[in-house]
Amino acid sequence: MVVFLVTGRSPTPVALQSSVGGAFRLTDHNGKPVTDADLKGRPFLVFFGFTHCPDVCPTALFEISEILRALGPDGDRVRALFVTVDPERDTPEKLKDYLSSFDPRLIGATGDDAAIKAIEKGYRVYAKRVPLDGGGYTMDHTAIVYLMDKDGRFVAPFNMKRRPAEAAAELRRYL
Repeated sequence: MVVFLVTGRSPTPVALQSSVGGAFRLTDHNGKPVTDADLKGRPFLVFFGFTHCPDVCPTALFEISEILRALGPDGDRVRALFVTVDPERDTPEKLKDYLSSFDPRLIGATGDDAAIKAIEKGYRVYAKRVPLDGGGYTMDHTAIVYLMDKDGRFVAPFNMKRRPAEAAAELRRYL
């Protein structure tokens, strides 16, 4: 399948056929199942990361939290999903503790290796375990925030390098 990235501004959002995204079944930070179907009906943001990340992941989740806050009451009409690329360490309990520092509307998701690999493949995410001196490890991973429309179709990478109010205004176009 060929994917086209269309740039520019359109008065109405346009979602083109894309090979990014797709069906998934994971476990949320409360230990309950979360699927792609649960997110449909509202636009949503998806970010892949891990709780031991020193900078990129907490920064992205903070920025997403600020955008949800800037949306005001419309923040309840948008979803945001944080999918771990480190299911070995990121249990639902660990995700719940980690996400307590961010907007409560953020949904953390984990699963077994097969489920995580499947969603990574669907979203075309790169994730690789990198050994550290002393026996620990970190994770290299794609650091894109994916904007998905109400039908779960990929719209575009979501630009986080702007004021929260500007990002919120763009999200409102998809409500």
